[in-house]
Amino acid sequence: MTIFEDLKWRGLIKDITSPLLEEKLNKGGMTFYIGTDPTADSMHLGHLSSFLISKRLKEAGHNPILLIGGATGRIGDPRPTSEREMKSIEEIEHNIKGLTKQAKELFGFEVVNNYDWSKDINFIDFLRDYGKYFNINYMLDKDIIRRRLETGITYTEFSYMIMQALDFLHLFEAKNCTLQVAGSDQWGNITAGVDLIKKKVGGEAYAFTMPLVTDKYGNKFGKSEGNALWLDKNKTSSYEIYQYLINADDEKVIDYLKVFTFLTREEIEALEASNKTNPELRKAHKALAREVIVFLHGEEEYERAKQMSESLFSEDITKLPTDDIIVCLKDIPKFEIPQDTSLLDLLVENSICTSKREAREMISSGAISINNRKETDLDKIITKNDSIENKIIIIKKGKKKYYLGVYK
Repeated sequence: MTIFEDLKWRGLIKDITSPLLEEKLNKGGMTFYIGTDPTADSMHLGHLSSFLISKRLKEAGHNPILLIGGATGRIGDPRPTSEREMKSIEEIEHNIKGLTKQAKELFGFEVVNNYDWSKDINFIDFLRDYGKYFNINYMLDKDIIRRRLETGITYTEFSYMIMQALDFLHLFEAKNCTLQVAGSDQWGNITAGVDLIKKKVGGEAYAFTMPLVTDKYGNKFGKSEGNALWLDKNKTSSYEIYQYLINADDEKVIDYLKVFTFLTREEIEALEASNKTNPELRKAHKALAREVIVFLHGEEEYERAKQMSESLFSEDITKLPTDDIIVCLKDIPKFEIPQDTSLLDLLVENSICTSKREAREMISSGAISINNRKETDLDKIITKNDSIENKIIIIKKGKKKYYLGVYK
């Protein structure tokens, strides 16, 4: 397949500004940019689908530029529903450093900051040299702006489109950048850049957008959605990414393989067939988790995440290092363990059992396990000798309910 056909097959092209772009993409040699604002100090999985396009286009003979929006991040891209909270300059600078480091480590491409060419433009020059090319009716017709008119939109947000268009113009003139790639929610902003280049310098520029990656409910991956999976493993562990991807919805997993991996069409179609004939093997899900984690954090992190997952569900979790156990059990109820306390009191005081009567029944029937060992002694006193590395105790009630006790 050509690069254009491959991107279309993977569902990575939604809109294009010109039918000429297909031939240009297939030919190679274009300098293009893709950007993100510093709303956090790490990219998340929603960014990954977009930024992987830079690698796909690089392999097809194009020259990528990754843009961090130090200037636009000070303003804030208009949201469909309300104005973004304005971040402090200190937080923005911190986020810029984190994103720049991450982008260079993951992709190794040129990274630029639009604050570098925006900071010295004064207000009069901004209006005279750029604002004059934007018709208010044209701006009001853009989707995000139109959707905000009823609730109101500030002039600051309204100006964001001009700032992003200015970025495209600067890169067009300074680096012969003729293509911008962005998510579909940026269509109005990137077409504004194409128009500004044509009006101000008579240049020909192009753009295309990608559909936003969503879960089965239509929610996009992103910080504002409350379900961000950060690419920084110190913010989201490889194990957490593994668990998320291994449990991806069956109807979405093939889409994710196309978007988040470099597996070939033949490999993905083979996994799709396996998913239909032998869904219990979850080959597609396992391939997705492996490809994403190895790309982000390496083979060793993938193997560690896989071992942690297998240990948890094979009831062999106590053999893991304590830190890994805590990561595995991050979302289960936790409580502090007092020194030398009765098991009965521990179960009741931490709401594992509703009463001592229930606690006695659960212990007597063998439904309570401590570190994967069934405990049937009603007079059991819990001490540090029962703990793992003198730090934690895992209590299991029934078959699936876990609780984590931690010594201070």
